[in-house]
Amino acid sequence: MGRAQERRAFALDVVETLVEAGHEAVWAGGCVRDLLLDEGHEPEDYDIATDALPERVREVFGRHRTYAVGAAFGVVLVRSNPPQPPQPPQPPQPPQPPIEVATFRTEGDYADGRHPDSVQFATRQDDARRRDFTINGMFMNPRTGEVFDDVGGRQDLERGVVRAIGDPERRIAEDKLRMLRAIRFTASLGFTLDPATAAAIEAHAEEIVVVSAERISGEWRRMLGHSGRTVAVSLAVETGLLSAVFPEIPVRSQQVAVARIERLAESAEAMVGLAVLLADTPDPSAVCHRLKLSNQETGLVSWLLAHRGRLSDASSQLASDLFPVLAHPSRDALLELVDAIEAADGRSGVDVAWCRELCERVSAAELDPEPLLSGDDLKAVGLSAGPLFKILLDSVRTAQLNRDIRDRRQALVLVDKLVADLGTNNEPDDSH
Repeated sequence: MGRAQERRAFALDVVETLVEAGHEAVWAGGCVRDLLLDEGHEPEDYDIATDALPERVREVFGRHRTYAVGAAFGVVLVRSNPPQPPQPPQPPQPPQPPIEVATFRTEGDYADGRHPDSVQFATRQDDARRRDFTINGMFMNPRTGEVFDDVGGRQDLERGVVRAIGDPERRIAEDKLRMLRAIRFTASLGFTLDPATAAAIEAHAEEIVVVSAERISGEWRRMLGHSGRTVAVSLAVETGLLSAVFPEIPVRSQQVAVARIERLAESAEAMVGLAVLLADTPDPSAVCHRLKLSNQETGLVSWLLAHRGRLSDASSQLASDLFPVLAHPSRDALLELVDAIEAADGRSGVDVAWCRELCERVSAAELDPEPLLSGDDLKAVGLSAGPLFKILLDSVRTAQLNRDIRDRRQALVLVDKLVADLGTNNEPDDSH
């Protein structure tokens, strides 16, 4: 059984355990949407809703299997039973992540624009009406396949529409992150955005700033890493969310950004998409820090944009200038970035094509050969460590990549010549 099937079996077992204990329990939200979209597709995860109160959920499954992570809001995590010891030669399997079990509820006001001030436990029908979008407001009895739809989600799913449940102004006032989620669902599912929902987003776009940077960047990470990224960015421009999240991108450059995103390879990762968006901003790393991206993500975006011009006239460049860029681990991402920008800007893309052809016929060892000399080699010939070392080693590396020298002996000859030309005795300066 694959991991997805194991996850489904675990989610079914949780429902059956609650039902056998005398409670109503159903699969809820996104997993129901995904199952109805594609019967043969296994959702990434399952959420369970029940009429059992949090303390009762803990009684049913035992405290050793439950975590009251959000009991005040009706949420308990249930973990799977410890796996049985595997029989050789099977490798041990990691345990299933816990499944979220939430008590049916209604919610009070959202003073902070993200979290309800209070909840009240309620019926399944009430619980459906407090959710975000109709396609996420359905429930399913996994034992029978019966779908419970009190919000018109199935009809919107069939029509391909993302629509807020009830009054879109109220849904967005409750949770500002829903504005980005509406765009993400529309783009990733290939749906259309309900006009009233879009109008509510446009009216409240500037309020997205009340949401934490981590949650905002999380939504953009998912949007820009998906093949529907062009639709997502276009909708963000139309609704004003792009300006609200990325004020650093000039309004006059927004349609340019859309055109560039459209030309980005479908397989490109999210941070390449973000680099495309930020290509005309003065300080992209500052944007990454503001959005609290990881150091690795910030480093990638910064490196890509710092090196976007390094491929110009690639066929005419010295190997010592071009090879270090093409040997970098993010080379392919850089080629994707430059290719998208040049294609959207009406440029030929000859440099990218030439670099890709070069990378196919030149091995990684040729692009980044082992250095001919190290600092220890320089010490061995009587030189003292100091600033001169970097000059000498960089010069040797340049000559190596340009194939002016090919072995250690030639490298040492070059070092002797450079030391003589520099006219230094390489002695430490004791004058201070």
